[in-house]
Amino acid sequence: MKILRIIARLNVGGPARHVVWLTKELQDAEFQTLLVSGTVPEGEEDMSYFAVENGVEPLYVRDMSRELSIRDLSSIFKIYGLLRRESPDIVHTHTAKAGTVGRIATFIYRWLTWSTLIGRPRRVCAVHTFHGHVFHSYYGRFKTRIFLSIEKVLARIATKRIIVISPQQLHEISAKFRIGKPIQFDVIPLGIDTASVRSQVSKRAGFRGEIGVSENDVVVGFVGRLTEVKNLSHLLRVAAMYNNLSRSAKPTLKFVIVGDGHLHESLRLEADNLGILKTLTFLGNKTDMAAVYSGLDIVALTSRNEGTPLSLIEGMAAGRPFISTVVGGVVDLLGDARESQNGYSICQRGVGVYSDSVESYLDGLMLLAGDKDLRRAMGLAGQTYADEQYGKQRLVDDIKDLYRSLASTSLS
Repeated sequence: MKILRIIARLNVGGPARHVVWLTKELQDAEFQTLLVSGTVPEGEEDMSYFAVENGVEPLYVRDMSRELSIRDLSSIFKIYGLLRRESPDIVHTHTAKAGTVGRIATFIYRWLTWSTLIGRPRRVCAVHTFHGHVFHSYYGRFKTRIFLSIEKVLARIATKRIIVISPQQLHEISAKFRIGKPIQFDVIPLGIDTASVRSQVSKRAGFRGEIGVSENDVVVGFVGRLTEVKNLSHLLRVAAMYNNLSRSAKPTLKFVIVGDGHLHESLRLEADNLGILKTLTFLGNKTDMAAVYSGLDIVALTSRNEGTPLSLIEGMAAGRPFISTVVGGVVDLLGDARESQNGYSICQRGVGVYSDSVESYLDGLMLLAGDKDLRRAMGLAGQTYADEQYGKQRLVDDIKDLYRSLASTSLS
């Protein structure tokens, strides 16, 4: 079975790792996979090195990038040509831009043939994975409506199966935004190499020494791209409010931001204006994620919109509790609520903040930071959950089963 896997760009984040792992693992007597990628725009970190490390050689379509542009027509034409050359059984697109360009090209390829006149279009199946979505918190109302309309049309006429990565995302995309038919959907969670982020005592000491903190300090860390949807200004305001608490009423917190992106300089300037640069450290990108999670005590997320955030899964795999705004698939990662407070809930594997209030986020963070036993219990529960639900091999097996089921229906 020949698979053409398409992603808009291999920028730093979960989707890039996801497609590289699948491309690497689906190369055997049963499956052949070709990975196609667009380019990473200026201001975003390129993760193509991850493909090289895993022995994957993507085919790059230079015109395909993040934003809508006239160059998308060129991308459609080039992918159509690639489809004619490769004759894949399945075209699997990942992320919004690749989903649009790839499925339009696949639709044209499927129907633009003489055999269509006798009711026999080309046998190819289009699958699309929503790693997140852009239907709120990314763009203005007009642009969002355009994207939503495009997705509804593509789901109806150009998509055999739609993959979402969490039950919550299924509810949002299928029930709330009414994309596609319920029968088209499958929930296939992300998969990660859980062993690669396991906490190690030696790496913990090294990381904490790098940022100059003691073992008694509670290190709260964000890991990810510095982009608008992550709402990192909210975390900076939490750190500033923490600084204003009376010294006797608080554990010693240190904040760390691991990652890079086009907002790096503006966020650093904002942190300087808030007077928190002694409390907060910008570390940029790190390749040794086991060292990062080893050194953290709490993983923090303040996003406005998410699919299933990789940083929280990695943190759980490393045995770390988390605090996060409750968006997208975060609700599934938290588990059952054990106790609700003003604007936040204490759950099985982390603290979920339901309010936009800085005060509520800080209250939840202070409770978690001040209770070492609670952090340990959440960390153990999260590690077990991550191993069972988000292992890389489980992802590979789920995708193989999906493709086999599509093949059994003759890719109709």
